[in-house]
Amino acid sequence: MKEGDFIRIDYVGRIKESGLIFDLTNEEIAKKEGVYNPQVKYGPLPVIIGSKFLIKGLEEAFEGMKIGEKKHLIIKPDKAFGDRSEKLIKLIPESEFTKQNMVPYQGMPVNIKNLQGRVLSFSGGRVKVDFNHPLAGKELEYDLEIKKHITDKQEKVKSILEFFYRPTGKEKVRIEGGMVEIFADSASDLPMKVKEEISKTIAKWVNGLEKIRFIEEYSPIIPEKMQNKKNTKEQN
Repeated sequence: MKEGDFIRIDYVGRIKESGLIFDLTNEEIAKKEGVYNPQVKYGPLPVIIGSKFLIKGLEEAFEGMKIGEKKHLIIKPDKAFGDRSEKLIKLIPESEFTKQNMVPYQGMPVNIKNLQGRVLSFSGGRVKVDFNHPLAGKELEYDLEIKKHITDKQEKVKSILEFFYRPTGKEKVRIEGGMVEIFADSASDLPMKVKEEISKTIAKWVNGLEKIRFIEEYSPIIPEKMQNKKNTKEQN
């Protein structure tokens, strides 16, 4: 495989030290291993080789691989989520939590000034928060398989949508010349920033598509009384 190729992959990711699964794509394996989550959409993950959407160790693993090939690999922290840093452990005044109507507790996930972290301890009006990635400093173990090579432009666009959010299945893609129209399900309620990132990714990685248009379709809900009146008139 080479840079710019669109593929779908299956994988199981474990923490090498403990063997604990932290991520996987296969529903059957998730159930077998006792880590199944009904809120997760399982299935082969779309990937653009060279896009740097995945950790460096996985990106490098694709080099020389073929469709249907499987690979077992160990990834060091420097090519995964980096080493742990004491500089990313901060003491935060309790007032910052009070402003957000939150009561801190050990292990609590937090978002402070757009930084994700978790509470380590709380005493004396100060909260110790760890902003390191949960997998920082860990060696990771992957079982990886390339399932499919995506070549169709519409499928490439749909795979990009899938990477950025969880599609409802009602999305449609229409391509004419260098224009792609994405009919998004109104229930998705995509933020403008997400639309911008999707558009940039399409323009960069799908050859010949320079204009991207999002179209949201709405189905008006007719109140029951109005619907009954409409049915009565039609019968008369």
